[in-house]
Amino acid sequence: MYQSISEQSIYQYFGEDEPEMVREMVQIILETNIKDLKELDTFYKQGDFGTIKNRCHKAKPTMVYIGAKKARKILEELENNRLDFPELNASLQAQLTEIETELNQFLETLD
Repeated sequence: MYQSISEQSIYQYFGEDEPEMVREMVQIILETNIKDLKELDTFYKQGDFGTIKNRCHKAKPTMVYIGAKKARKILEELENNRLDFPELNASLQAQLTEIETELNQFLETLD
């Protein structure tokens, strides 16, 4: 059903029996991790690779929690390869758009 996230992973990490907790965790991910990653280009333009590396590193476990394997792999590459940033970030941003859409769709199923 989903292309970028895994419903099974979300329930595995946040608990299938606690829909309110799942909802809260997914909303936190949308409001913090996804938002933080959407700002990477700003830091690239400022030459702030330390912040880019920190945000990528911080977001990797979150991608595991939601089953976003492709995004996690891109984050790993971004964290360690500043030369390919424009190309890798473009791939990441496309993934984030899809992840955001799918997480919002997932939240609708919790009602």
